[in-house]
Amino acid sequence: MSVNAPHIVSDVMTAPAVAVGHDTRFKSIVRTMDELHVSAVPVVDGEGRVVGVVSEADLLPKEEFRGRELTRFERIRRRFDLAKAEGMTAEQVMSRPAVMVHPDATLAQAARLMAVHRVARLPVVDDEGTLCGIVSRGDLLKAFLRSDEDIEEEVRRTVVSYLFPLHAHAIHVSVREGIVTLRGPVHDISLIWVAERLVRGLEGVVDVESRLSGATGGPE
Repeated sequence: MSVNAPHIVSDVMTAPAVAVGHDTRFKSIVRTMDELHVSAVPVVDGEGRVVGVVSEADLLPKEEFRGRELTRFERIRRRFDLAKAEGMTAEQVMSRPAVMVHPDATLAQAARLMAVHRVARLPVVDDEGTLCGIVSRGDLLKAFLRSDEDIEEEVRRTVVSYLFPLHAHAIHVSVREGIVTLRGPVHDISLIWVAERLVRGLEGVVDVESRLSGATGGPE
């Protein structure tokens, strides 16, 4: 694949990452998030291992419950939020366990984690759980900054030449704004859907328009 294309989390993550200690005070957390313009920060222990994450959602209960009188039912139902509202340090308000990702995870794997857990940022950790970076939704979108020329070259080299080695010259590939169009005759129409799927899986591809068709003549 092209060296210009991001393929794994370590290619797009922000490093070094800013974190807070488990004993960091509430206002210091808020100040850090405000200065970095982020919605969450990882919490690390004394050896730099991620032990949790503090997000805006973890901090807001302190404001939400300010001066409110709650019923017994509300206190039971919102007991976890109430505990956060009373928290004074990162350890007392953070969410745990933290949803984390490894540097060698694919961008698709990271995106899936974010979607499933409904988070916008993931701490990137090594095998020991030590923080080595942060990856955000915006970082994952960097794949779509690939040039059309770069995508076209990869489609030709890794899909067309691989699936149709004897007839690659007859297949036309064009890319515009990330949309890949394939045209031309193929001698095995069962491979058309395979080509579409492989192209759609390439980073930076927005959509695929397949105009491949069965060849009418015999093999060249």
